[in-house]
Amino acid sequence: MAKRHISTLRMILRLATLLGLAFAAANARAGELEPWKTKSNAIIVDAYEMNSIDWEEMLADKRISGFIAKASDGLPESFSCTGDHGGDTFAHCKTMWRKYAVSRELYQTRRMIARAHGLLWGAYHLARPGNPVDQANHFLDYAEPRDDELMVLDLEGIDPDKYMSLEDAAIFAGHIKTRTGRYPMLYTNHVTAKYIAANRSKHRLLSRLPLWYARYKPDIRQVFPMGNWDSYALWQFSSGINCGKRRCPYRVPGTLDDIDVNVAAMSSAALRSIWAGGVLLPEKPMPLVLIAKAYDGTGASVAAQAKAAIESQPLLISRAEAESAAGEGVDMMATGSIDFGRHDRALRLAAASR
Repeated sequence: MAKRHISTLRMILRLATLLGLAFAAANARAGELEPWKTKSNAIIVDAYEMNSIDWEEMLADKRISGFIAKASDGLPESFSCTGDHGGDTFAHCKTMWRKYAVSRELYQTRRMIARAHGLLWGAYHLARPGNPVDQANHFLDYAEPRDDELMVLDLEGIDPDKYMSLEDAAIFAGHIKTRTGRYPMLYTNHVTAKYIAANRSKHRLLSRLPLWYARYKPDIRQVFPMGNWDSYALWQFSSGINCGKRRCPYRVPGTLDDIDVNVAAMSSAALRSIWAGGVLLPEKPMPLVLIAKAYDGTGASVAAQAKAAIESQPLLISRAEAESAAGEGVDMMATGSIDFGRHDRALRLAAASR
């Protein structure tokens, strides 16, 4: 009889656990279907220098919890305006410096107003082709981010002729970490985020930056998880693309239809506790084929390459360790996934053998 009661109790506990997991999953998915309609969720405005804002009107909306402003844009202009200044004329160079001076003063003024009224503050850098370290320094010099302020790398696409390359974006993020002790958040659209997630073996750092996701649809339940991203940190759901006079997902008082509006699937208080961030997301186990492609570009057998490397290359680790690492790669072939950190040595040996 006692055994029967214990068995029944275990069954009840299992059922409770399953129901709890299902409830938690349902809550997570709820953040992907028009979360801006949940009044307890925080709204964040982001703007660039050409967005007009009536601060008195905007601050009347108590759901607005934060403001993210455009800071720097690509590489800094030349103070001297000598030489060819990137093909620009002398007059244009002077114009850009006037614009820079005005936009930076506007940035500082907006930050003072926002912080004085208790809003969370953040700044983003618009990534362009060009030296990523110089761009990172330009961002930090322009924004002068405080420890409680969010930093963002705005990556608009994957064409390196138009935008900062993904490789340079990782260098940018790493330099920000070196100088501030914190990583920036990554702002990007669905196409770019999907590409990074699908190729995260090549873009490990970018795939672990918290994601500020730009997608102007009411439902993104079929999107996540993507790679290391279980969901978004912020979702830019409204802009001039899907907001007009007749219809708009969310109207921010004191602004025009072109203002960008974002939501966090949490309360303002919860958002405040994690706002400045700066840490990487956990790295999930990676499909074996993605890791193989990262090393040889073809997806050929990693274990076979690792074994070949053991026979043909000088080892920087002991032969027993190398053989064990290669063997682990063989064992994981049956599961189709592999933990990158645990098996990195075998893969590096495989790459070295090519």
